[in-house]
Amino acid sequence: MELNMISWFELPVLDMERAKKFYETVFEIEISIQELGGIPMGWFPPAEDITAPGICGSLVQNENYKPSASHGALVYFNSQSGDLGNELARVEGAGGKVIQDKTLISNDVGYMAVFLDSEGNRVALYDRINSL
Repeated sequence: MELNMISWFELPVLDMERAKKFYETVFEIEISIQELGGIPMGWFPPAEDITAPGICGSLVQNENYKPSASHGALVYFNSQSGDLGNELARVEGAGGKVIQDKTLISNDVGYMAVFLDSEGNRVALYDRINSL
């Protein structure tokens, strides 16, 4: 394969400002709000190095998008701090709820955790083991 299977993701939100504040607090980033075709979208910032692995995505506020705590796809965010415990520690203070603490997937793969965001979406964090 020449391309990653995933190119973009969209997380549904009920309240764009609340969701924007949640993700900015947890990941210590700035989300840019854009309106495309009358639909508010909060864009996650891309990596500074355009060749960095991974994909990008946005928050989307649209009547056809419904947050879900148990149905649908599970989006994994990479830890930006190098230890997903740092981001996870900010989840509850930002209005979310940790539903699976930092868990070792395997020594070859790394760690993961799952939380509910401020909108009720089930979202995961991923952190590679530094020795990989």
